[in-house]
Amino acid sequence: MTSVLQVGDRKIAADEIISLLKQYGILPQLVREMMIDHALADFPLTQEETMQAYKQFYQEQKLNAEVELQTWLEARGLEREHLDYLVTRNIKLERFKKATWGDNLDSYFLKRKPHLDKVIYSLIRVSDIGIAQELYFRIQEGEQSFSDLAREYSQGPEAQTGGTLGPVELGIPHPVLANMLASSQSGQLLPPARLGEWFIIVRVEKFLPALLDEAMQQRLINELFENWLQTQVKESLQKDLLVSSVRE
Repeated sequence: MTSVLQVGDRKIAADEIISLLKQYGILPQLVREMMIDHALADFPLTQEETMQAYKQFYQEQKLNAEVELQTWLEARGLEREHLDYLVTRNIKLERFKKATWGDNLDSYFLKRKPHLDKVIYSLIRVSDIGIAQELYFRIQEGEQSFSDLAREYSQGPEAQTGGTLGPVELGIPHPVLANMLASSQSGQLLPPARLGEWFIIVRVEKFLPALLDEAMQQRLINELFENWLQTQVKESLQKDLLVSSVRE
């Protein structure tokens, strides 16, 4: 049995590699990277784009001389032949994402928007319904401010900010709380509601609608890419398990 890799005193044979990748949980990452490379095969760069990629790489890594590049490669166990792959991969990847999902961003944004809109809200949480009712009526009647009562009574970290939380995307809070916020109007004080072990009083302060700006476009295209990639990796690993099962 011929060894193909040596780590310390251990020599690893070719037929051990897959087993070790699975054992250390590295196989999904390997499959992921290979799936990406397969997708990028149809997205070559022009000579000018490649030169620009190298310029950007040298600037990011702060490499000014050949000896510095060689030191960088050796520190990572890489050969010079690996450099072109490393330098150009991210540019190819971004081109692949835009070519594959760029035309779908508008519809995907509209689908995701209810969870991407942000809200600033005030919250008081207590463990006693009687106290919650009392605090609600004090705020409603204008006897005391929401912030003063939150600082005095709220039993969560929001007490430190007078009950104010956010801006936060509506997809982040507990689903019950998110629904309460999404169905409210700015300035509306909601009566006490049960949320897990707490009774909460909520008031929406301000809604901040999500915008399909450049940063949001990049975020959404990354989401679509990750969703696709996770599906590809899962299917590939399931096929691998099926083949292994048949062989056994």
